[in-house]
Amino acid sequence: MAQGETGRAIMLLVMDAAMWLGCIAGTIFVESLLLKIIFGLVAGFVTGRIFILGHDACHQSFTPHRELNKLLGRIAFLPSLTPYSLWDVGHNVVHHGQTNLKGFDFVWAPLSKAEFDALPAWRKTLERLYRSGWGPVFYYLIEIWWRREYFPNAKNKPGDRPIFLKDNLLVTGFAIIWIGCLIAGAIATGQSVWLGLITGFAIPFLFWNGMIGFVVYVHHTHPKVSWYDKKSEWLRAQPFVSTTVHLTFNWIWGSLMHHIMEHTAHHVDMSVPLYRLKEAQNTLETILPERIFVQKFSWDWYFDTARKCKLYDFENKAWLDFDGNKTADSVRVVLSPAPAGQNG
Repeated sequence: MAQGETGRAIMLLVMDAAMWLGCIAGTIFVESLLLKIIFGLVAGFVTGRIFILGHDACHQSFTPHRELNKLLGRIAFLPSLTPYSLWDVGHNVVHHGQTNLKGFDFVWAPLSKAEFDALPAWRKTLERLYRSGWGPVFYYLIEIWWRREYFPNAKNKPGDRPIFLKDNLLVTGFAIIWIGCLIAGAIATGQSVWLGLITGFAIPFLFWNGMIGFVVYVHHTHPKVSWYDKKSEWLRAQPFVSTTVHLTFNWIWGSLMHHIMEHTAHHVDMSVPLYRLKEAQNTLETILPERIFVQKFSWDWYFDTARKCKLYDFENKAWLDFDGNKTADSVRVVLSPAPAGQNG
């Protein structure tokens, strides 16, 4: 299943790019405020679709050609203003290399009760917002994009490779062109520049941040999913199967999101392209029917998860609320034997 197709990959990118450009043009040339907002929201969703294509390219699974993947990935990351090389390090190396391992995987990593209690009041308020169920847009925008991707400071930057600066300049240049076209379009059509910037730039970008923040949250946060703070224990727990969730939908939302919700298969083998993930996930669930977390999506389930999954007791493998009360026990994975001489 791990076989990319160049023609199919390019066709998907061209189609999604055309949809994105069409939606952005719609925010310029239609006069109805309601339609402008709708076009902006759809542009945000399509930004997510294009990003998923870039995500595959960054994993080198989009096409069979390494350099072409790098080129297509950088193009696909432009609407989300994502610096390709920084995403590569944070996602491929850190997240996939140490999924749900506290101290390494930083995306939606839960705090312990002691860590939360030690925070200043303002930071506690931010954590409460992030994990309220309404917070993914703020979490991703602040904690991931701003702090770790867009010109990150020395503390959050994984080194000083020249390509990090080049990719940041690339997305900045794209943003300037994007904003410039919106301003020119508003002037040419005699409309409000600020309205054009809000509907054609701010709404798509904020929707995208909320979309990716939500997707990553539900991929790895679930009352049954465990987090670890000891690498030896994490290694023995077969984490590439036990730390991800396959979220299913009643309608075609999974297909509309390029099957990124078939997420267990993606973590087991990153070389499987998105257009074969459904087949791979089905195979995995047939082979390991008792080991895969499959969750039917509903908003009730989502907000119940947000209510339960605030803090984490790493020792007892349990989710806590902000007061330290246990809300859910994670599934304790049967650990494989530790190598001789290794401590738990």
